Amino acid sequence: MIAYLDGKLVEKTPTFLVVDVNGVGYHVHVSLNTFSALGSVDKAKIFIHQVIREDAHLLFGFATDDERTVFKSLLSVNGVGPNTARMILSSLTHSEVLLAISQGNVAAFKRIKGIGEKTAQRILVDLAGKMGKSGDSGTKSTSPVMAEALSALLTLGFEKNTIEKTLDKIVASDNNLTVEQLIKAALKNM
Repeated sequence: MIAYLDGKLVEKTPTFLVVDVNGVGYHVHVSLNTFSALGSVDKAKIFIHQVIREDAHLLFGFATDDERTVFKSLLSVNGVGPNTARMILSSLTHSEVLLAISQGNVAAFKRIKGIGEKTAQRILVDLAGKMGKSGDSGTKSTSPVMAEALSALLTLGFEKNTIEKTLDKIVASDNNLTVEQLIKAALKNM
């Protein structure tokens, strides 16, 4: 998997970039927020999420790792594919997505093209536990870490409910852990 691309921005549009890395041009799909964040820079480090399908290998790029983490969390929701997740992150910043989830704000997602009532509710239900609870002061700094740890542990084959309970216990005692530390602690406690 490609973690990031650091290179010259040969072409820049609101929907994609072409990033030249040592003579190889990568076509990278981006959100409007990432496009705006890049401004007029000619060279940038773009965080990448790679989607491999039978008919295509797609790269989705983000200005920050936090935005990429929210994108990955959105992909875990049934019915939300990479283009829908990119549309969400074009309409809302990653912080606004986290806030909407923590507040249970269905209307924030329904305003986005292609998101109906059922999908908006599914996003809230599926991500409420991953992204933190309303009123938790540490939510914004730990939720991307928890989402990444949850994703890694799901990949290893653990059950979602068990993972969430274990991560919640660990974060309650120490919410300043890195993703690696959180995963190691969870593996010891499961």
